[in-house]
Amino acid sequence: MNATNDSVVVTGIGATTPLGGDSASTWEGLVAGRSGAALLNEEWAADMPVRIAARAAVEPGEIIPRPQARRLDRSAQFALIAAREAWADAGFSARAGEDASVNPDRLGAVVASGIGGVTTLLDQYDVLREKGVRRVSPHTVPMLMPNGPSANVGLEVNARAGVHTPVSACASGSEAVGYAIEMIRTGRADIVVAGGTEAAIHPLPIAAFGNMMAMSKNNEDPQGASRPFDVDRNGFVLGEGAGVIVLESAEHARRRGARIYAEAVGQGISADSHDIVQPEPSGNGIAHALQNLASRTDLDPAEIMHINAHATSTPQGDLAELKALRKVFGDDVEHMGISATKSMTGHLLGGAGGVETVATLLALHHRTAPPSINIDNLDPEADGDIVRDTARELPGEGRIAALNNSFGFGGHNVVLAFRTM
Repeated sequence: MNATNDSVVVTGIGATTPLGGDSASTWEGLVAGRSGAALLNEEWAADMPVRIAARAAVEPGEIIPRPQARRLDRSAQFALIAAREAWADAGFSARAGEDASVNPDRLGAVVASGIGGVTTLLDQYDVLREKGVRRVSPHTVPMLMPNGPSANVGLEVNARAGVHTPVSACASGSEAVGYAIEMIRTGRADIVVAGGTEAAIHPLPIAAFGNMMAMSKNNEDPQGASRPFDVDRNGFVLGEGAGVIVLESAEHARRRGARIYAEAVGQGISADSHDIVQPEPSGNGIAHALQNLASRTDLDPAEIMHINAHATSTPQGDLAELKALRKVFGDDVEHMGISATKSMTGHLLGGAGGVETVATLLALHHRTAPPSINIDNLDPEADGDIVRDTARELPGEGRIAALNNSFGFGGHNVVLAFRTM
């Protein structure tokens, strides 16, 4: 086993989201404060209580050749598009083994999904009922597997150090990045492609989330429906897409002369053990994750200038997050510009942590915190420095850090920390 790699860095970024088909257009949309939400125009949506969602800005079928796309669930298509961008952005010209700078035995992939191939599962069940057994696609099982996106990304880059799929609801994407950091730190890999993906805009998930009162029913104003920290927030808007990054040991990245976005400082993980759906209202579970991060790293709260909040626009969840930040950081929270990017992208469930990791890294890279939109009446209990309406410049000199918070059904809490070099 190789010696432990203490320092992990990010060298590549990729995304496909409701704001754009790549990371650059996504970032442009975030800084501009643009919403990707829209009214669903499918026939099945006409009688639904929730008729809004944030579709991907670029259809994956426009990028992936049809013969390959037919063998991939939509979630895997998104993951592959984001991974290809991140891989190229990191400076790799070919898959591991073909690119001499990458040893496939030292390359891993960790791509998460909260639900996996749900559209494949439900659509193929419809085929079974309506057209019979022989019409069911032989590719159904590899397409519906939650590990399908990660497996296909692993095949794409020729990863042999391990291919993994954390499934922790809306914390999945961030947990994947955290797992990747540990793979490098413990010497299992020199490079890991990591992130999250989701494609669940389908009548069943929308009906289910709607009936549990988790989603906004503001069908009259789709772009104004996701309103984190606002007194009138009433649930999230479902989004789709993927965010993927390339992580490396600092030694490996420097040896090949890679451009470095930021240091991946570490992760903090906890569980609420409170309720399968509702967050622990005092924020204690989230605070525990933040404390775990602080105890396992050299992160100085004075360095943290930005937080990409989980902030889904649910009444309890938004406030629990802010309470936790105040408990752990005290008055330091007042200089941490808090952005709620789901107000623009919608909530990508298992893909949220991946996309928001990309947003967090780009915020550090450009030293700009994107805005939180649709906060017309800030909740008086929203105790924090929330970046509203327009983007905010972050300190232009010195080393600064940022957090990405992700929390999921089941009480999963994951906090990631990144820092400029």
